Amino acid sequence: MKLYSALFILSLIWGMSFLFIKVLLNVFDPWQIVFIRCVLGILTILPLFLLTKQKVHWKVLPIKALVIVGLLNAGIPWGLIAWSETFLDSGYTAILNATTPIWTAMMGVLFFSVKMQWKQWFGVMVGFVGIIFLMDADAPGLSQKELILGIFLMLIATCCYGYSSQFAKKHLQETTVWITASTTLIVGSLLSALIMSFSGGWQLPERALESNVILPLIGLGVFGSGLAYLMYYYMISAGSAEFATLVTYLVPVSAVIWGSVLLQEQIPPIAFLGLFLIFLGVYLTGRKKRTRAVKI
Repeated sequence: MKLYSALFILSLIWGMSFLFIKVLLNVFDPWQIVFIRCVLGILTILPLFLLTKQKVHWKVLPIKALVIVGLLNAGIPWGLIAWSETFLDSGYTAILNATTPIWTAMMGVLFFSVKMQWKQWFGVMVGFVGIIFLMDADAPGLSQKELILGIFLMLIATCCYGYSSQFAKKHLQETTVWITASTTLIVGSLLSALIMSFSGGWQLPERALESNVILPLIGLGVFGSGLAYLMYYYMISAGSAEFATLVTYLVPVSAVIWGSVLLQEQIPPIAFLGLFLIFLGVYLTGRKKRTRAVKI
């Protein structure tokens, strides 16, 4: 019951995150958004870390594994998602984010000795057909090249998510969710800071402290990055990588609704057909695994 409660709450938080990113792109560039959300996420987790008196065994920390997960589960994909939203609506990117479980299964087969049955391979093919439908969608205000670039960026991001989920399950099972979540955000902040140094992103925009900017920053950083990642790694550890990425079943629904209500975004009907096929593909590729005890 706890796992499914975390799944539902996380889907609501991350559904709003796509909306927050779209709003913040009016003020910040993609890597500024990544840096700010990582820092706010760290500032959210740190007090909770201290209050719960978590112990850190520095000598046995799997530093390399934590850095890899930080790069592939925060730094790189968050930048790519924000970049893709410079082309695509928030609901559209959330639909593409739903391919994450398919990539998780594929990465398991390619790199982690996970075996799939014919039904699961069929699910992968169905999911890719859904992506093709999305590429044929009529996106007002976008050229075909911009549409495909936005989709391509999102697919790279979801590939990163898929690999990092399998990697974290294999190499960070004995690491607490507190350590994994906090180091993920630290690595993400360092990567975005490095990129900002070369792109001139350290100059704070004039509108950065306006009230209509602060609220989305808090929503994205405190909830969408800090608290959400604690729940996400909890689901990976207590459940499985496949179960945790099932959050992408629910995220597109809430993202499309919020984008339509608050930003007046309109998703073309063919995109919903693509979403249905992606969901069907995700369902067919899903696997059930026994749960294990989790360290908190």
